[in-house]
Amino acid sequence: MKKHISAMALATLCSMSATAQTLNVEVGQVVYQIPAAQAGEMVYKNGETVTIIDKEYHLSEVDQMSVDQAEVADNSVSVVYSGTEAKVYVAGNIARYVTPTVSGAHVSIEQSADVDDSVGEITYTLSGTSADGEFYMTGSYKATVALNGLTLTNQTPVYSGAAICIMNGKRIDLSVKKDTENTLTDAATGSQKAALYCKGHLELKGQGTLNVYGKLAHAIKSAEYMQMRKCTVNVLEAVKDGLSCDEYLLIESGTLNISGVGDDGIQCDLDGTTTTGQTTDHEDEDTGNIYLQGGTITIATTAVGAKGIKAGGDIVVSEASSANVVTITTSGGVDTSDSSDLTASACMKADGNITVGAGTLTLTNTGQGGRALNSDGAMTFAGGTVTARAEGSNYGSSSGGGWGGGWGGGSSSGNHKYAKGIKADGNITISDGIITAYSKNHEGLESKGTITISGGQLYAQASDDAINAASHLTISGGMVCGYSTGNDGIDANGNMYLQGGTVYAICSGSPEVALDANTEGGYKLYVQGGTLVAIGGIENGSSLTQSCYQASSWNRNTWYALYNGNDLALAFKTPASGGSGIVVSTSGTPTMKSGVSVSGGTSVFGGMATTGATVSGGSSVSVSSYSGGNSGPGGGGPGGGPGGGPGGRW
Repeated sequence: MKKHISAMALATLCSMSATAQTLNVEVGQVVYQIPAAQAGEMVYKNGETVTIIDKEYHLSEVDQMSVDQAEVADNSVSVVYSGTEAKVYVAGNIARYVTPTVSGAHVSIEQSADVDDSVGEITYTLSGTSADGEFYMTGSYKATVALNGLTLTNQTPVYSGAAICIMNGKRIDLSVKKDTENTLTDAATGSQKAALYCKGHLELKGQGTLNVYGKLAHAIKSAEYMQMRKCTVNVLEAVKDGLSCDEYLLIESGTLNISGVGDDGIQCDLDGTTTTGQTTDHEDEDTGNIYLQGGTITIATTAVGAKGIKAGGDIVVSEASSANVVTITTSGGVDTSDSSDLTASACMKADGNITVGAGTLTLTNTGQGGRALNSDGAMTFAGGTVTARAEGSNYGSSSGGGWGGGWGGGSSSGNHKYAKGIKADGNITISDGIITAYSKNHEGLESKGTITISGGQLYAQASDDAINAASHLTISGGMVCGYSTGNDGIDANGNMYLQGGTVYAICSGSPEVALDANTEGGYKLYVQGGTLVAIGGIENGSSLTQSCYQASSWNRNTWYALYNGNDLALAFKTPASGGSGIVVSTSGTPTMKSGVSVSGGTSVFGGMATTGATVSGGSSVSVSSYSGGNSGPGGGGPGGGPGGGPGGRW
């Protein structure tokens, strides 16, 4: 056919009329589609070349020219995969700006550096199926890659081992077409970083579904920021992280499911270094940060030391236009590969700060020594619902005492990681929200700094201190319950200030106390306001600006009503075991009833109390003025246990 191409091409060109829509110029596996209205003057030269819309075609390379009625969108490139082959269709108006190369079903497209605002963004639409193919694209101007029912597996890398590799350092919209299902799988060999890799800014969007299998490294990787909205993304396998990016990650909406990964579910790293060689400051450069503003996120990780969500900077959970539901389960234990630096697993971990302003977070870690919610910086709770459970055992050993240090009065030694519900190396501040922190084998909620609570609801249950602050602890509002089955209910290693709100604290029994301040260190408990119920008593030598009262005994598993004058202050249920005696305080003179019936209202503190309830029946409990406190020997230790051991500090 090619020996007759010149005459055939001339005949084809001359046959185009005003009614014809498209001239198709086919060169190998690439078809250039030129609308008749755009073709203009076509220059046929020396019987060797023809120039159409500034692109020169060598007729010796043209397999076929034809005219049909197909409609062609400007700035569009379509890649259709079919088994071991792929065909590329290029709109005529951008033909001179893209250079496709096709080897079987392996497609590489070079987008010219001349593409700019005057040309406009090019959209690459990928469809069809191939068991051994890929899409590789380079360029220096933003682009859109649209997935329209694509199933693409790369088995024998030609241009890269990824299913899709975009070596364009600009913003790339990856649009998952509505009502389509798309699946990407990379090769098990090669040097690729992910099954879907983008060198620039990757924005996942659309209303379809994308399934990704990462056979060599990550499933999805962006070398710069990553955003997601509306689409459904299922990461079903990854040797390393499910989603990995530098700069920042923003999830606005959509559905993200991650499982079958060998490392973290989501990891966002600090991006590079400055010109002086110093590590980039994530607070000045928006890098390492994760923003969760909406959508449904479900993550399961099983690897040792793995995190469901890991940020090199901050994690900010807030609610924009849609619901924000995050469910993370982690079962991996402690990574001991570096014996000098053990790494515990966590559902959510930030090297910086964590802020929760809205949404629903359900975090469960069953791994040994694991944490549910963990930050190296501060934590701020200003809304939303957080349930953080650490159900695993502790890892390591402590000499001279049990977990939490101080049970036997000794100091910690050796490598260890303790399973904790919520742990912050910085301060914890709670102004709103509903927070549940649980640890089966250690502390429920711990701050290595201060804890300040002015609103919201906090329920912490643990075998060690339920709530522990390495420094001062202040409660001025909200509802707080600390329930320990093996230590203090609420423990401050500095001063503890009760200024308002409702506090229900339960210790395990003598010598522990419900409210423990560090008197050995020269600090004390200040009761200045609010409503207090303390089963097991309060720290000896407390400053009682607001009067406290005591009952000599209490009945287990019994509903009580605490009144402030004639007003019901709290209906609460006592635990199955705990310290002797109850200390209570309200703004006025309190009275109590035991064995009451409670109906209606809102259940709080894991069902151990009710607000707004109707109370009936019961018998009066005699209370008397209280001026002392329990004087257990472990009151001042950071772990709150006997001997003042360091357990609560670890």
